[in-house]
Amino acid sequence: MSTAAPQLIPAAISARKNAYAPYSKFLVGAAVITEDGTIFTGTNVENASYGLTICAERIAAGAAVAAGHRKIMAVAVATTGAASPCGACRQFLAEFGGAMLVYLVDADKPDRIVETSLDKLLPAQFDLKI
Repeated sequence: MSTAAPQLIPAAISARKNAYAPYSKFLVGAAVITEDGTIFTGTNVENASYGLTICAERIAAGAAVAAGHRKIMAVAVATTGAASPCGACRQFLAEFGGAMLVYLVDADKPDRIVETSLDKLLPAQFDLKI
């Protein structure tokens, strides 16, 4: 595991405690680490109009961007069962580091961690950068 994992994984697990998921009850916490080592966290925020729900990964990445960062080196996602980011989150994250490390953490068994990369989870990333 990379040197970012010991910082990111607890941050994602901790962020999950603040998730707002009154409809699905599926709590998600995420943490991203930027090029300079700054960590940003996010939680899923559901809405009665389900389409307006925002995923934890996008909130964490958005916080990094709002703080002026443009490169994300890794993301940790904490859920029951170590679920993988949804397709929308994969593409959103690809904007800020297409090959970033991804840690999928089972929040109920925090020692169960799957390490992968975004380019493996989303091999045909959409890209307009020329």
